[in-house]
Amino acid sequence: MKILYKTLLFTAVFMAGFLILNTTAQSKQKSGLSLSEKVQNLMDMNNKKALLRFNGQKFKEYVKNSPRNYSMIVMLTALAPSRQCQICRHAHDEFQIVAQSYRFSPVYSNKLFFAMVDFDEGSDVFQMLRLNTAPVFMHFPAKGKPKGADTMDIHRVGFAADAIGKFIAERTDIQIRIFRPPNYSGTVAMITLAALVGGFLYMRRNNLEFLYNKSIWGAIAVFFCFTMISGQMWNHIRGPPLVHKSQNGGVAYIHGSSQGQLVVETYIVLGLNALIFFGMLLLTESGSQTDPRKGRIMSIVGLALLAIFFSFLLSVFRSKAQGYPYSFLFK
Repeated sequence: MKILYKTLLFTAVFMAGFLILNTTAQSKQKSGLSLSEKVQNLMDMNNKKALLRFNGQKFKEYVKNSPRNYSMIVMLTALAPSRQCQICRHAHDEFQIVAQSYRFSPVYSNKLFFAMVDFDEGSDVFQMLRLNTAPVFMHFPAKGKPKGADTMDIHRVGFAADAIGKFIAERTDIQIRIFRPPNYSGTVAMITLAALVGGFLYMRRNNLEFLYNKSIWGAIAVFFCFTMISGQMWNHIRGPPLVHKSQNGGVAYIHGSSQGQLVVETYIVLGLNALIFFGMLLLTESGSQTDPRKGRIMSIVGLALLAIFFSFLLSVFRSKAQGYPYSFLFK
């Protein structure tokens, strides 16, 4: 009886030890790396690239699995041309600017990292997060799971670098000062224009009567007004994106808020204002025509241009100023 009892006791102890070892091994296999190893690996990768590129395995290792005492800002995107994500490349460029600004800022530490997951390299990540659109910016906090507010609402605020920086400040209390790489295209364009104008004036130095042409100066003044009222100065100061993603996953050319605008939207408004101006010009000139038939045609065309494109402009305003009650031909 004693032998049977000892045998059962030995078997129970052996099985308990086996279960403990097996559980420990599974835990180690699940976590993969220790916290210090994770942080050290991330720091080493960050020294080479400000924006880390993860596949599905790395995402699970450094973002999904614990332990983790750092936050991750992850961009989920689809950069391959076959995916036809027209705004993903521009969103990636803006995200890269934020990552670079943080990497070389005084607030840089091992408490925040930037990473991206491309759909073709981590489709399992999209399935895990139940995502079917791109781009998506998500904050994974150091403790706990992401909440609804940890996903950036790019439909409302866009994905410009400044907007991403503000989102990060709201979620992590880390203020990142955005530094954009210098863009000399404007300076080169101004120098080229000045050289062309100077060369033209030099070639026509013996005949400068055109400088007193009121029509030329009037056209220049009107073009300057169109440029300013369309929002070019906003673009120069704020650097908004060209387009952004709409709520149904398509491409939005008009910003849905009165607090922002897109680059393409600027040119749309400029074109609408120009066509309205042209319609008003035709209406004005139609009254001074000696040929009644020609004046009638000009007035009809001018009125049509004015009515149609002013309605379009009003529709654009209605889409940005939510709740505006008035419309003309279009809603």
